[in-house]
Amino acid sequence: MGCTSSNAVRVEDEIPRSQSVIRSVVLIQKWYRRYLARTEARRRCTWTIFQSIEYAGEQNQLKLYNFFNTMLGQMDTDDIGQPKILRALSVSQRPAKIDTKTLEEEDHVLMRESDPDSIEVESSYRGVHLTFPLTQAQLQSLINSFKTKQPLHAKYLIQLLLETRTALKQKANINYATTSISKQITVCGDLHGKLDDLYMIFHKNGLPSVHNPYIFNGDFVDRGRNSVEIAVILFVCFLINKNEVYLNRGNHEDHVMNLRYGFVKELVKKYSIHASKVIHLFEDVFSWLPIATIVDYKILVVHGGVSDTLDLNFLATIDRHKFLSILHPPRGGNDTSKLSDTELREWKLILDILWSDPRAKHGCHDNTFRGGGSYFGPDITDYILTKHKLKRIIRSHECKPDGYEFTHNNKVLTIFSASNYYEEGSNKGAYVKLHGSDLEYQLVQYMTSKGANRKVTFAQRVTKVESSAIVNLREKILGSKSEFLEEFHKLDPEKTGKVTQHDWCTVMGSILGMDLPWRTLRPKLARCDEKGMVAYDTTFEEMRIYHRYSGNGPTVTEMLYRQKDNLESLFRILDRDNSGQISMEEFNEVIQLLVKQQNVNCPLDQISDIAKSIDLNHDGKIDFNEFLEAFRIVDSYGKFSEVQRQELMSISSMDSIINMKNCSFSMGTKRRVSNLDDIKEFK
Repeated sequence: MGCTSSNAVRVEDEIPRSQSVIRSVVLIQKWYRRYLARTEARRRCTWTIFQSIEYAGEQNQLKLYNFFNTMLGQMDTDDIGQPKILRALSVSQRPAKIDTKTLEEEDHVLMRESDPDSIEVESSYRGVHLTFPLTQAQLQSLINSFKTKQPLHAKYLIQLLLETRTALKQKANINYATTSISKQITVCGDLHGKLDDLYMIFHKNGLPSVHNPYIFNGDFVDRGRNSVEIAVILFVCFLINKNEVYLNRGNHEDHVMNLRYGFVKELVKKYSIHASKVIHLFEDVFSWLPIATIVDYKILVVHGGVSDTLDLNFLATIDRHKFLSILHPPRGGNDTSKLSDTELREWKLILDILWSDPRAKHGCHDNTFRGGGSYFGPDITDYILTKHKLKRIIRSHECKPDGYEFTHNNKVLTIFSASNYYEEGSNKGAYVKLHGSDLEYQLVQYMTSKGANRKVTFAQRVTKVESSAIVNLREKILGSKSEFLEEFHKLDPEKTGKVTQHDWCTVMGSILGMDLPWRTLRPKLARCDEKGMVAYDTTFEEMRIYHRYSGNGPTVTEMLYRQKDNLESLFRILDRDNSGQISMEEFNEVIQLLVKQQNVNCPLDQISDIAKSIDLNHDGKIDFNEFLEAFRIVDSYGKFSEVQRQELMSISSMDSIINMKNCSFSMGTKRRVSNLDDIKEFK
């Protein structure tokens, strides 16, 4: 009996202990699930911030050119009083129809202007010496040379561009790729100047060959630091394997986009005295890139997407190379009312192919998020596939967290090959292999890393990317500080300095034009009191805009800071010789037109004061690189960020900087200053 009683007691003790363990496990699971859910919510919010800022920039670029095109349509181009910036924008790109004679004349002019034989290769050059026809060994040498940061000489780059142009001219608007020999083909999305990603693809998948064909689906350049190197490698791959490497045009193979998003700036930096020749050649080569590729008559590969008006037979007839920029009407005409119905149809079709995005909603609508192209729904996808007897669409154009995304019942695949696109750790890159008789998908993901191969947790990566997104968002907010305060003051007539959270969110969204989860973001941007009212001044307290030429008031400074990208685009259009300088007159005209476009109240004398303050040596020239680099976001104490300070210190030692009395370094760019205070601030 005693033994039985003892066993009963032990069993009774075990029951609550087991329940306790189970309860603990359940609690831990709930906590962990909530933790993952919160982290995922933060990741998605961060992604929305980055994407909204990116697309707002593209939309702004389109709005800017639409504004100038409208102005040009209202002006007589023969008027001698027309501003130089408008005359520069109204230059005809190409004739409406280009016959054989015109092409021969164009080739002759291009060869005469480029003339690689006139460029001498210095004895100090240690890079690759290209010889034509190119070989696989030269491709490997180029890759190794770029790994050691040795650029290709201007002579060989010009030769390569001329050879590429000649080969591309033989291609139709639509490539027709086949897997009859290779039994597979690889499709890569946007690379955007990220050379490490291209190296990763070749490391995992091998170099292009007869048995390993590739389709590169546009956006090779802009944003990244190595756009030139990527373009060179892809062009060399194409010339070696003309029937196994297919290059589609993206929306960034466009001179106007290159002016804004970094490719022109990179060419000027890397090729200095030969930059004008190289820029002109790239502009021309991009206009010869095919628009689409069809694989085995089953899969359509285009950069952006489709629309309800897509007709591949009509696309095949378009003179594609008259579009140096898709943002400009064909022929460089600026009055679209003078274009024929056929010309308008051509322009819209190419714009849709390069700029469109898929959406879940049925139908075809204007792409208001980007400002160009269309949104196309699953019904449009079905219609286009049925019309042209195709099975699927592969497109790029949109960064995705996993490097790819299936939509429209798996009939549309977005593939994006630039990892760490917004920030290190923000997204994976991917490519897709199509194999088998039915061209089945095999997706490969990767993420390149700058540092050592240390493990970074998902939460750590989210935190880092989130911090970067918040900083970028704060910069956008500061660019419109005056507008924000004006709206807040209307909602706060008693000047309490506080508004409701709902009002704060409404103002933030309306001024920036960004549909973000502002209530979720509020704790990271502004403080609330115990009653939940937002102290709106705290939205701007951590940072402020620093600019040495800000004596004309905060509104003007904010406008100029906010329009930095637009200013650079316009300045580079006027800077035909790529000297980095424009005249005082041209500077004044650009600012006046920008003020008019932004509808900002800025008296002419203020614009003149800004110009004079920049022209320190009184030579009548504006160093606009210096002007653009002069803008900085600093913390609330007026100090530059640690990142800026470290970049400054990496240029030169502080002692050598202080010894240069009238010179300052700003993010790697030398510029003149009026006193030593700006330099000592970094000490």
